Amino acid sequence: MSLKSVDFLTMDDFDFRGKTVFVRLDVNSPVNPQTGEILSFERFYSHVETIESLEGSKIVLLAHQSRPGKADFMSLRGHARAFSRILGREVKFIDQLFGGQVRKDVSSMEPDDIIMLENTRFYSEELLINRDDARAMRNSNIVKGLSDLMDYYIIDAFPAIHRPQTTLIGFRSVLPNIAGKLIEKEVEALQKFKSGNGNNKIAILAGAKISDSINVAGKFLKNSITDTIITGGVVANAFLWAKGIDIGKKNREFIVKNNKKSDELIEACRDLLSRYGDRIVLPSDFILMPSQRHIQAGETVPDDETIADIGIDSIATFSSIIEKADAIFLNGPLGMYEFEPYAAGTESIFYAVANSNAHTVVGGGHTIGALNKMGLTKYISHVSTGGGALISYLSGDSMPVLEALAESKKIYGS
Repeated sequence: MSLKSVDFLTMDDFDFRGKTVFVRLDVNSPVNPQTGEILSFERFYSHVETIESLEGSKIVLLAHQSRPGKADFMSLRGHARAFSRILGREVKFIDQLFGGQVRKDVSSMEPDDIIMLENTRFYSEELLINRDDARAMRNSNIVKGLSDLMDYYIIDAFPAIHRPQTTLIGFRSVLPNIAGKLIEKEVEALQKFKSGNGNNKIAILAGAKISDSINVAGKFLKNSITDTIITGGVVANAFLWAKGIDIGKKNREFIVKNNKKSDELIEACRDLLSRYGDRIVLPSDFILMPSQRHIQAGETVPDDETIADIGIDSIATFSSIIEKADAIFLNGPLGMYEFEPYAAGTESIFYAVANSNAHTVVGGGHTIGALNKMGLTKYISHVSTGGGALISYLSGDSMPVLEALAESKKIYGS
């Protein structure tokens, strides 16, 4: 399914040569808060195609890093340097988002110049204006201070499409808002997953972030986005606990310690099992740490042991389901794969996904990291840059940025 079918303006609709084009990116990345060193450049590389497609235009980049109160909430000066290195051309940094210096420097740009502005979240207007107050956004200093400097506004910040912030949706009725190459690629791949051919769609929800996974499992099952949910890691432990299966003291304590509303999450698992139990697949055996002992689900887990991986029976069951799937969504490792004795479950299931004939979509930093380590990324149909945005999109939640792009198409598409 192409973006045209969801009625957005794309970069193919315009000739940008000689024009001033502002591009809203998402390069929010892991950063060492002590040194300011950027630890991952994956999101930078994801925007290269969009930037390089603007040959002959004057390019102004907008982005954010973290949020107020976080240790990695910092200036984008280092991000501009990173882009200079990645693109092989100078990216000039301005330590303002709007104002006299921005106006002066943008107005004096030549074709193929690139400027990067300061962290959009340094400005309260970015976060505090209500998404439904379009007039307030149009009258904000951000929009009023920048809109007359640009000919077009490209939005390529897929990981932030679920955020109704001013630089993401505030320009929609002021001038053409256009989907960048990354958003085009992401939406096409996810639309294919949601509405592609084949009736057997599965989601593998694992890892340690159980709140998101339980929420997603409920939406996927209720809205028939997937037919089956395979669980692993701490996500599986939560469902097993809800089902009344012993997971051991350490595993229960981990869930309680890392989730403020653990009782509600376990109750949510219990509710999902009562309504969709035949569509939720739980592990049937485990490997314990530190003993490396193999046990079956239902056997007593000693108080001093942690469930660290799925066992061989679970691997066989999960692999059989994966082999028959038409589409697969994968988020989260199946166990403590960082430690060699407990990597077999994650490696086996990830290999099964990579070797399948299904349309495969993968998201989540740990998941992508494990796939990269195993050399399997090239065998995945689509590796998404989004975290929360990916989950929200597949769950059918409101996507303010995509709605803004569609609105802009109605205004400027003729």
